[in-house]
Amino acid sequence: MALPFPTDQAALVGRLRAAGCVYAEDEAELLVAAARSPAALADLTDRRVAGEPLEYLLGWAEFCGLRIAVDGGVFVPRARTALLVEVAAELTGAAPAVVDLCCGSGATTVALAHRLAPRWLAAADIDPAAVACARRNVVGLDAEVYEGDLFAPLPRQWWGRLDLVVANAPYVPTDAVALMPPEARLHEAPVALDGGPDGLSVLRRVGADAAGWLTPGGHLVVEAGTTQVDTLCKALSAAGLVPT
Repeated sequence: MALPFPTDQAALVGRLRAAGCVYAEDEAELLVAAARSPAALADLTDRRVAGEPLEYLLGWAEFCGLRIAVDGGVFVPRARTALLVEVAAELTGAAPAVVDLCCGSGATTVALAHRLAPRWLAAADIDPAAVACARRNVVGLDAEVYEGDLFAPLPRQWWGRLDLVVANAPYVPTDAVALMPPEARLHEAPVALDGGPDGLSVLRRVGADAAGWLTPGGHLVVEAGTTQVDTLCKALSAAGLVPT
């Protein structure tokens, strides 16, 4: 890699590795590419060593092969959520009406826009910062981003007409948030992490309301922890859905 200015790459990698960065070499290259001067690189490195998420420093995250803009404080899309996108794309039919709840940066919305040909595509989040970020990411796509709590801000004309609802809702139990890596618990919005006492408070509400918003034969696709599956399936069944 040709560096835009002279720098001690080995020393940079050493600092990052000492700070606990597992992929120190890769991160060093990304930081160098993002910096416009030695002073900017020094600032970025200091912030990374202090624990600030790499994605915030770069201003973007890679998700499903796409570059997604990520602002400070907004939930950083995780690679594991690509499975949610893959399952959702496989389940839904042609020209679906799709909603992405708890959309964060809008990463899932953008990924689905590239995989499907929705007749209507929308996203929603309760966090104004996330909404602003998602709106930047959907520019050029035929998608709307709404600010509000779950289904509440969506146009009522879509009640009972949605083919696909996806939700990467918070599912970390409240007491476990403190055990999360510092990059998440100290920098991402708590509303994007805290799922209530057992981690399923938001997902229960998603399931309860999805039953009315989905068209017959529609699908709800969510992400949860492996130990939460049985409890979540019971809640979804109680809401009138059929977990699979």
